[in-house]
Amino acid sequence: QVYLSESGGDSVQAGGSLRLTCTANRGSACMGWFRQAPGKEREGVAGIFTGGSNSYYGDSVRGRFTISQDTATNTIYLQMNSLKPEDTAMYYCAAMSPKQASCGTWGVYNHWGQGTQVTVSS
Repeated sequence: QVYLSESGGDSVQAGGSLRLTCTANRGSACMGWFRQAPGKEREGVAGIFTGGSNSYYGDSVRGRFTISQDTATNTIYLQMNSLKPEDTAMYYCAAMSPKQASCGTWGVYNHWGQGTQVTVSS
């Protein structure tokens, strides 16, 4: 079992930045970030292959968000810039283990954290 712990959620104004952090208890093939806003489906935000540097992004965040990792500590980060009110959501860290598909295949992530809230005000 992969256990994931997120931190870094906060309330910010539009145009601001936040960095989320997620640490896992052990390594996994892929790690990523998802988000879910009230009344909406869960959305894949970013994913990264822990064995290399391949990263993947959802269309709504590409160019504004950056995923990175520290493989020595099984930690990933999500740097979020130019935040918009529509980025408001609960953000979840996730892991794919074992590897079943590309790390950008959002539907096969199978381990989840508890979430951290991001609120962006206009």
